Amino acid sequence: MLRIRLLAPLVFMLLGSSAAFATDGYFSHGYGVKSQGIGGAGIALPQDGLAAATNPAGTAFLPDRADVGLTLFSPKRSAQIVGNNLGPGGTADGTYDGNGKSNFFVPELGYIKKINQATTAGVAVYGNGGMNTQYTRNPYGAFGSTGNAGINLEQLFITTSVAYKLNEQNALGLAANFAYQRFSAQGLSAFSTASASPTNLTNRGTDTSTGWGIRLGWTGHVTPDLTLGATWASKIKSSKFSNYSGLFANSGSFDIPENYGVGLAYKFVPAWTVAADVSRIKYGSVNSVANPLSNLTVQGNPLGSANGPGFGWRDVTVAKLGVSYDYAPDVTLRVGYNHSGQPIPSDQTFFNILAPGVVQDHLTLGGTWKTSADGELSAAYTHGFKKTLNGANSIPASFGGGNANISLEENIFGLAYGWKL
Repeated sequence: MLRIRLLAPLVFMLLGSSAAFATDGYFSHGYGVKSQGIGGAGIALPQDGLAAATNPAGTAFLPDRADVGLTLFSPKRSAQIVGNNLGPGGTADGTYDGNGKSNFFVPELGYIKKINQATTAGVAVYGNGGMNTQYTRNPYGAFGSTGNAGINLEQLFITTSVAYKLNEQNALGLAANFAYQRFSAQGLSAFSTASASPTNLTNRGTDTSTGWGIRLGWTGHVTPDLTLGATWASKIKSSKFSNYSGLFANSGSFDIPENYGVGLAYKFVPAWTVAADVSRIKYGSVNSVANPLSNLTVQGNPLGSANGPGFGWRDVTVAKLGVSYDYAPDVTLRVGYNHSGQPIPSDQTFFNILAPGVVQDHLTLGGTWKTSADGELSAAYTHGFKKTLNGANSIPASFGGGNANISLEENIFGLAYGWKL
């Protein structure tokens, strides 16, 4: 356990990770470059060493292999404040650009090894998700904040897994998820009087957090052409961001939510496979993510208190659909679509200027080229279509009222190399 805790920051440093995904809420839309190419689907379609990140049971049906990849994530974030009135001549109205940093690199590593005919072990290292904004013009400046504003959340997962074949058609999987998080915030001093610990609210550098959880899975070949799968991951109870105990509810708590899903893969002709997943992410079960801003303005719970305000996020359902086509013996092409529910209610946009995870629709393309008998090169491109969420009475009257409108658009490029062992 201690070795894994020490490994996580080392992986960040060696791979230069800046994992700042914000696709399905703040979770990645797919784990592994192959999965990204088909809309993120993978519960019933294991393809590479990252399969355990989605469903550990799927590794039972893969050969011994290793995979290494890197994804470039390029988001465009912005906010607009309208109708704000701070008294004579005072207003926060304006447009704000959150792209102080535009490009982020997210690594992935996967390894699968059969222990015997029935048992397969593996390890996967990947960016689970995250969020980043950097506003050089502070959207909270008119309320009293100074300097740049923004947050940076990064989540690295190390998933160790074991899969057991009940028979030739069915397998069960168990994985231990170790989560390593980093977080920083700046430019939020306007909220100091609303914090239970003003000295631990903003500009406290980068803090870290760790936690453990499990993932369970089943994969079943119902017919030679139809595969079904199911997976569930527990909430990860993480250590607190003590440097930001005046920002997040319950003195800096920031757990990672439970999620679960089902999937299918159907080979309707030998060269064509369609895959579909439906999953649920329980953002609403984590107070620091889910508590609305009204917990402060109506109920009088300050930031950082046990029931302090968060970002007002709610649970989302995600649908993923993709098609894989074996164009030639050494070339596979992929296309997919991913749709997520909207985690942010329209009356919660003011605080979510910092975390505008509003994108709902993604189009994906990908492919794999077999470079040799044992090696292959895979690539994927994802476009997250621009989404603007307009606020509805989202700025409290104590801040002059009005609305915050938040926008996000994304482009994601992934490249990976895998080989049989």
